[in-house]
Amino acid sequence: MVHDHVADVAGGAGGSWQDIALRLMLLWPAAVVAGIGLFIPWLRSSGGVSPLPRRLLLGAWIAGAGSALLAVLSVLVSDVNPIGGGVHAVLALAVPTLLRRPVLARWAAAALLVLLVVESVSGRSGLDFALDTAYVAAATIWFGVAALALTAPADRWRPATVRLDSLAISLAVLLTAVGVVQVGLSGIGFDRRLFSSAFGLTLLAVVLLPAVATVVVLAVARSGRAPSAGFRAGAGFVAAALLAWTALVAVPKPPDLPVPGVPLLASVDLNELEVPVLVSPQRPGPNLVHLPDIGGPQVTVTAGGKRVAATTRPGAQGLWAEVDLPRGRSDLVITRGESSDELGVEAGELAPRPLPADDGPECAAAALGSLVAERQQAVDRCPSEVLTSDDEEALRKLVRFLNSKHVPAITLVADRSPRGRAADAAVRDEAGRAEIRVLRQPAADSALLVVSGWRAAHRATTHAAKAQAEKPTYSRGIYLAPWLLSAPIATSVASASVPLRFDPRQPAAVDFTVAVGDAFGRQGPTVGAYHEYLRATGRQADAADAVRIFAVAQVNVMAMSPTAKHAPGMATAGEGPGHWIPRSTVIPVTLPLADASG
Repeated sequence: MVHDHVADVAGGAGGSWQDIALRLMLLWPAAVVAGIGLFIPWLRSSGGVSPLPRRLLLGAWIAGAGSALLAVLSVLVSDVNPIGGGVHAVLALAVPTLLRRPVLARWAAAALLVLLVVESVSGRSGLDFALDTAYVAAATIWFGVAALALTAPADRWRPATVRLDSLAISLAVLLTAVGVVQVGLSGIGFDRRLFSSAFGLTLLAVVLLPAVATVVVLAVARSGRAPSAGFRAGAGFVAAALLAWTALVAVPKPPDLPVPGVPLLASVDLNELEVPVLVSPQRPGPNLVHLPDIGGPQVTVTAGGKRVAATTRPGAQGLWAEVDLPRGRSDLVITRGESSDELGVEAGELAPRPLPADDGPECAAAALGSLVAERQQAVDRCPSEVLTSDDEEALRKLVRFLNSKHVPAITLVADRSPRGRAADAAVRDEAGRAEIRVLRQPAADSALLVVSGWRAAHRATTHAAKAQAEKPTYSRGIYLAPWLLSAPIATSVASASVPLRFDPRQPAAVDFTVAVGDAFGRQGPTVGAYHEYLRATGRQADAADAVRIFAVAQVNVMAMSPTAKHAPGMATAGEGPGHWIPRSTVIPVTLPLADASG
């Protein structure tokens, strides 16, 4: 299901709905008066209607005065440039004033048309600008033709000068053709979003309304009746089409359609709050639904008639619910208290993919990396399914570093995942070479090294923090595998160290941290998601071959009273966007380990 929000529309247009309505109201009378100024003087100077009909002059003055008044009003109540608004008002009044002087009226109308194009296509360029120019210009000239047909008696037209019905039909066909091209360039093509979203319906109006005007004018022309009847009916369709075209820049585009096998990042409305939702892997069978922790009433997810409560998971951020998706297209119903909303999903006819028992949240969270990079990638494997060569090398270098610090023993925590077993074997092999004892239980003079998944890691660090509070434990430090650098795990102890090949403060990492926070309710980053982000964007982390130890510590810059605001420039460490671990520092404490280990 596609959601269109008033706030999104207003924000996309750069103002409130009132501002947008005012700008659209300003467009129509300006196009009418510009069309009259462009077309009628040319017709008159070519031997057409003379003198100009009284109703035509009156109509030009009404449209010009209305456009000028709306331009002034826009300056007063909206964020409109006063110079641009003033020029608009002057030109709108100049056209009817100069109608009896064809050359001057034509130049004033042309200037007004240029201003209309600029106002309608601000910020666009290239092909979009060309299409906007063609659409606005064709509609404006159509209004000029219609003005003559509706105000001048038919017996005073000179058929040798111009056939109004043929010109109007040609202009309407041009409008329809430009609209079809715009549909092709819109990114939604002719899929169901064309009929189920405000943006799609606006595109349809852009294409169909001029086509209807064409049919009406053509039918009247063939019937032998006065062309004014066709123009009277067609004018409304063309005016509505022009308003729809201009409104396109204010209507938000609908999100991409769900793709079977590709995790879905969308949003729902819960209690007037737009809440991001991640569905992974979006295949038939078991799926994880992830939401940020929004507090308040309990959140539930209903799929196939079965309601599941969204709860926290150890070591993971936010809320999680495991649901079963049927084959094909279906809806998830997400409820928070008395509020609920639907989210359309598309599982397709793919084979089900079992979720890792303990590492499902890490697998789903990794998908956020490519999604925030606006790349749709299927989940081909989960991070816990393989120990990468980079991570294995980082763990081996870490063990050699501990040996250089004369650490006598390592308390090793692993799990039964393929990555956990491989990491356990690599650490034991490197520790055996260094003659470091590997323990399974806490010890006072040992270092804790955690190479498991999120759930077991969170349990291990939580127990470690409790043990350290009771008696001396892990005096040689607490170390985490590279994939465990995330807020719930790193902040469960006072300090921890991680061997990393990237600096969380480098530009690519900061960009990713901000992007994932913006896309998912200020959620913090994860290493798995960062790697997917780099792969999707084609970027590389700085110093990719250098492994260094980074320390994570929860610190405050300055102690202050609970109600005091910090002084300018003295924000708490880790505060604000761009920080990997909130309210903490993540800084390198060693040289590259290859150098440090000699």
